[in-house]
Amino acid sequence: MAVTVIRDKCIGCKICVKACPFDAIDMDGKIAVINEKCTSCKVCISKCPVEAIESDAKEVAEVVDLSAYKHVWVFAEQRKGKIMNVALELIGEGRRLAREIGEDTKVYAVLIGDKVETLSAECFEYGADGAYIIEDNLLTNYTTDGYTKVLTDTIREYKPEIVLFGATHIGRDLAPRVAARLNTGLTADCTRLDVKVSSYIDYAKKSTTLDTSDLDPASDDKGLKQTRPAFGGNLMATIVCPRTRPQMATVRPGVMARREREAGASGEVVKVNPTLSADDIRTEVLEVVKSAKEIVSLTDAEIICSGGRGLGDASGFELMKKFADKVGGVVGSSRAAVDSGWIDQSHQVGQTGTTVKPKIYFACGISGAIQHLAGMQTSDIIVAINKDADSPIFEVADYGIVGDLYKVIPQIIEEWDKAEELYEATLDRSAE
Repeated sequence: MAVTVIRDKCIGCKICVKACPFDAIDMDGKIAVINEKCTSCKVCISKCPVEAIESDAKEVAEVVDLSAYKHVWVFAEQRKGKIMNVALELIGEGRRLAREIGEDTKVYAVLIGDKVETLSAECFEYGADGAYIIEDNLLTNYTTDGYTKVLTDTIREYKPEIVLFGATHIGRDLAPRVAARLNTGLTADCTRLDVKVSSYIDYAKKSTTLDTSDLDPASDDKGLKQTRPAFGGNLMATIVCPRTRPQMATVRPGVMARREREAGASGEVVKVNPTLSADDIRTEVLEVVKSAKEIVSLTDAEIICSGGRGLGDASGFELMKKFADKVGGVVGSSRAAVDSGWIDQSHQVGQTGTTVKPKIYFACGISGAIQHLAGMQTSDIIVAINKDADSPIFEVADYGIVGDLYKVIPQIIEEWDKAEELYEATLDRSAE
């Protein structure tokens, strides 16, 4: 497949040069020339005002009956009988999407493993209308081959319209393989999902990097609009899958909010009899070894105290640990601190780290690069501490303190101690 310029038609306007995201077009005098950087993305073809660029690729697409696909599925990832938090978050998000599509659309959890049917009750309590149960003793431990086969077979049989995965190690391994076998698209690391055009426009208006000029709020388009960071987080791209089904996406833990748990809720249970043999699985799990080092749980933390390049060196995280212990939080970090070797990567918050949504996020000595903001800007309360009053972090912060963090944080700890003493004294007087 190649993209070529029709020399007789080219007028040398350079619009294609500016539009190419890969710097793959040069100018030979007044004629555009495609160079070796071209990836055949076809952006230049759509931008050329005189139709002087063409591709020799032939559209070969299977005609898919979109009306045959219905309902929203969530891969309810479980490990040793415990459902991952991101799955419960996505069930709530899936329920919202199902209601946007139509009243007869339901959200189903998909449980894969051995003896996992009992986990469906928790899925119902967090908003699932039903659950598909795929059980086999060959599925006790996750294997790429086993899970891919049974999930692909089930999707082909029941035809869901949307399938969502958590962007965990397992989700990132499984989702693209399933998408490839189904010949459909997959959008990774989504930060926003919408079905109604009007809902997407309301969200896009809050961003300076999303264009809604071509969208009609009254449109009845029900395709899934999948928004994710692109080009290193410098742009937000919205991706659609108009010709194939199911529409598939992965979402990082902590991006979506869980619904309130409804104790005792029930739903439909669909038992699937998978066709699976040992010959279908090319790997064997001999032993599962847990890491011996301490892993920080950023996704579950209600308070996170993060440090960045402004700490100066690794010793700064001793202060951050003292700060986190005092306020009952955990220590996070920017990518710059991790790259400098000051702290383990498990503490990293951001687009290439962990996406978090705590009640309070302290950003200490963090400038606020867009890649970091993508991982923490949905926190309930953001407190920024930085010497530079012009740092981008202050644009998203609810509270900003301009000053030396080595002076500010000890003062916060001191005031926290005073508040605790006052609280304890109040309790003592109440007891008397």
